[in-house]
Amino acid sequence: MTRTAPALDIDAILDDPDTRIIVCCGSGGVGKTTTAAALGLRAAERGRSVVVLTVDPARRLAQAMGLTELDNTPRRVDGADGGGEAGGELHAMMLDMKRTFDEIIEAHADPERAEQILTNPFYQSLSSSFSGTQEYMAMEKLGQLRRSNEWDLIVVDTPPSRSALDFLDAPERLGRFLDGRLIRILTAPAKAGGRSAFKLLNAGFGVVAGILTKVIGAQVLRDIQLFVTALDAVFGGFRQRAEQTYRLLQAPGTAFLVVAAPERDAMREASYFVERLAEERMPLAGLVVNRVHRSPAPSLSAARSSAAAEDLEARGEHELTAAVLRLHAGRMQLAAREQRQREHFTSAHPTVPIAQVPAMPEDVHDLAGLRQIGQLLAS
Repeated sequence: MTRTAPALDIDAILDDPDTRIIVCCGSGGVGKTTTAAALGLRAAERGRSVVVLTVDPARRLAQAMGLTELDNTPRRVDGADGGGEAGGELHAMMLDMKRTFDEIIEAHADPERAEQILTNPFYQSLSSSFSGTQEYMAMEKLGQLRRSNEWDLIVVDTPPSRSALDFLDAPERLGRFLDGRLIRILTAPAKAGGRSAFKLLNAGFGVVAGILTKVIGAQVLRDIQLFVTALDAVFGGFRQRAEQTYRLLQAPGTAFLVVAAPERDAMREASYFVERLAEERMPLAGLVVNRVHRSPAPSLSAARSSAAAEDLEARGEHELTAAVLRLHAGRMQLAAREQRQREHFTSAHPTVPIAQVPAMPEDVHDLAGLRQIGQLLAS
């Protein structure tokens, strides 16, 4: 027996004033960035003040919205109100993780201390390439946008593949980093309460420092020490803010949309996302399946189409018609494979609502294309 998934009502989500955050997650190459942009545009044209935040390094979002570039500052998208009286507006931005890191330093340290940290070689490496930095900064930027109360709705386009959910782990991973043994050793001398304790800690630190100097070099160790001494003052509230953002993601005002293509690997990844979100008690709104292939003549099966083509070819007649029938048979076979993939997903997750977007003849590259995607999502 074939299961039918419930329909995903996109407009109900966009029109609900209690929905303040929409997070689009999914594997790479499934149209996630386009979906996020189309949702933001449709919400703006229905009267909401929206900002779309992308942490995908690709620049497709800027191109589709007619912007020459995106950066860490929200930019208004002209022509995104639909020309109506709804009064909505759309902004878009791309996460710059180093710039966001710098902003935290500048906001939580005095100017002299901030200058010391921003020019520190260890900080420069940490802020641009340390594992997990992008996820930490995505949490921070999302929290900043939400606390500003400048927008009715924030649409987040996450990085591709399973790392898209790594930002859910940001508070825990940051805590492990701050509480790690090496960090505690490096900060211990500065935190010592008395002279005797200071001497004792310095004695132990001297042994560790000697080993580290041989391994990573004296200058690198000094850079790390200088950075770590300012760690508590600068990052004291970061973990708390990240945890607040994590709780915000669990709140009823957030809606997670998993985006996939009707292919085996992409649908398997979609199942992973759905299960992970359930484990984290995150509010899942549904699944968006992009690039679904359909036929204008669904009543003509692949078998009948192939048989008719074979008959024409055997008689040497109507070569063009036979070729069209062959194309139609291939299209119907592809549609059947895609349908089976969706049914496998629905069998495993029967309560997850699904919206399907037909495959487009060309890539979306402007607001008109995004508007069409939004209409298809809502239909």
